[in-house]
Amino acid sequence: MSSQDSWAGRLAMAALVAIPVGADELEEVVVRAEASVVPSQGGIGSIAVVDTEAIELTRANHVHELLVRVPGVWISRGSGHEHLTAIRSGVLTGAGACGEFLLLENGIPIRPAGFCNVNNLFEVSTEQAAAVEVVRGPGSALFGGNALHGVINTVTATSAQDSSVSFEAGPYDYTQARFQGGGDQWNISALSTSSGGYRDHTGYGQQKAYLGVVGKAGDWNVTSTVSATLLNQETGGFVRGFRAYDSSARTSNPNPEAYRDAWSTRAASVWRRTLANGSAVTVTPYARRSSMAFLQHFLPGQPLEKNAQSSGGVALRFDGGETRRWAAGAVAELFAASLSERQDGPTRGSAFLMATRPAGTHYDFDVAGATLAAYGDLGLDLAPDVELVASARVERNSYEYDNHHLVGNSRDDGTPCGFGGCLYTRPADRDDAYSNVAGRLGVQWSTEPGTVVYAVAGLGFRPPQTTELYRLQSGQTVADLDSENLRSLEAGGRGSVGPLDFDVAVYVETTRNLIFRDANGFNVSDGATDATGIEADLAWSTGRHTLELAASLGRHRYAFTRAAGRGERIVDGNDVDTAPRWLGSAHWRWSGAMLTSEFEIAYIGSHFINAANTARYGGHALLNWRGDWDVTPRLRLFARLLNALDTAYADRADFAFGSYRYFPGMPRQVYLGVSVRFVRP
Repeated sequence: MSSQDSWAGRLAMAALVAIPVGADELEEVVVRAEASVVPSQGGIGSIAVVDTEAIELTRANHVHELLVRVPGVWISRGSGHEHLTAIRSGVLTGAGACGEFLLLENGIPIRPAGFCNVNNLFEVSTEQAAAVEVVRGPGSALFGGNALHGVINTVTATSAQDSSVSFEAGPYDYTQARFQGGGDQWNISALSTSSGGYRDHTGYGQQKAYLGVVGKAGDWNVTSTVSATLLNQETGGFVRGFRAYDSSARTSNPNPEAYRDAWSTRAASVWRRTLANGSAVTVTPYARRSSMAFLQHFLPGQPLEKNAQSSGGVALRFDGGETRRWAAGAVAELFAASLSERQDGPTRGSAFLMATRPAGTHYDFDVAGATLAAYGDLGLDLAPDVELVASARVERNSYEYDNHHLVGNSRDDGTPCGFGGCLYTRPADRDDAYSNVAGRLGVQWSTEPGTVVYAVAGLGFRPPQTTELYRLQSGQTVADLDSENLRSLEAGGRGSVGPLDFDVAVYVETTRNLIFRDANGFNVSDGATDATGIEADLAWSTGRHTLELAASLGRHRYAFTRAAGRGERIVDGNDVDTAPRWLGSAHWRWSGAMLTSEFEIAYIGSHFINAANTARYGGHALLNWRGDWDVTPRLRLFARLLNALDTAYADRADFAFGSYRYFPGMPRQVYLGVSVRFVRP
């Protein structure tokens, strides 16, 4: 664990992050202050930083393995690099799941606010990041729409002292090659990963690349970055049956035909100038493009979805001088997106499904969108050791929807479906707009150097996503949705007591206008949830030993009663499904002059897996080990032993349509690798 205060100071001054590479030497990379979201928090709220050393030691096959180090966070692993996210929430699926969490790269959203992807984390290079930051709780006042439950920011380095190459191999034909190099004013990194897959027909290939360059243009400091990702994946479906993850079915794949192909690219240029009075102005133009095709094997008829988006914008920010901490800014952004869904063959199953899911085009539409936002952030000293923090943001999201197919609820050729209509509906062309206000108000008290106690109230929002508005089912002609909002009260403290670093928080949250699919198949926004919890991030260090604990206890409950989709009934007071009350991890690390060894226990508590709270997954605990050996200052060997006790478990459990469904976890795995460092002359 790295305390927020030390990281805020380190990143605010664009200080050096040191990576151990030998007995007597350190490799250094520079992290830019404006790329981090830590300083903008002003010391208030819950934020965790997974630093370079932890990222390099973990060498995560999947981002889930990295973020178990953060309390209150669960990145539920799907097939390949698919995932679902939970930050102080349940693991969200279906309508209302996408866009609940804001994903950033160097402080810039990786997608436009209205066109998210629930699997967005595979579009950033967390594997070679300088840091991964997680803000827990509503972040809309500082970061805008979609930061409803929290923010994940991947920070990339802009310089590297030397170059290195590494190669790693593991079970199921897993291989990964990495390269990283640079100089005082540039950094480039790239990786290529392939796997045959633990389950039948679940292999993948993934490539990621990043380039960062820093320089000056007159009085401006300029940092420019380009990143790109590519994923080609064979996707596995659920295995069915009670505890099927602990049977011979765990290696099977009921959907060998499923796949996901996706690519993304982003570019940004940060122009920052310090003025004579000590204040600063930052101008950041950026552009993004992504495209994806995937077979929806989980739907009757298995239609193929293709979606793409092109977007860009500019962010303007002013930071106050040394006498008072303040910031103000504005964001203007445009996007153009497209989505199509086509089914090539007939649907198999009941007469109802065959009649209501015919072959042909189901959806084909474009959406042009815009986001305009203005915000302010102020830190006001009430006393020498007491600061009031206030933030506010006004944001407007607008969409222009253009349907390219037949309007209404019909087959591809215009004829009606049987059984009352097709299971999809194409709305007529329309425009929608959402205006939202977010804020936070808090106070922090520095009881002694490095120790802070705080309390903060926050309001977050999430505008409806385009797929929720225009990809309708069951004859719903208009989705009259409101923006979701979340209100939060939080209190906590962080600091050090001797060898112990601590960061503890308690919170109460209410979510209203929750978007979900009701029993009629309509997308509606009249749901609600309540949540309470406590989180702790502790680190105890002495000599060569470090013991870290990240733990959370939370209760997430529905605050309404309603019949929902998939035959479920939501009851007021029931636990939100797939919301474990207990989440946690523990790490014991021993660091010597040439050796590093770390044992990890990752724990997911028992939880309900349906809204009716009639089916449960018992949870699991996994034991992992990771180690590095610096053979010479230039040569490093590393190894990982995952699921050391060969525990049978599920990465994700679900109960729907009267059946238990699982994504089975992998058995014991051993990975071995080598890294070679090249020193600049």
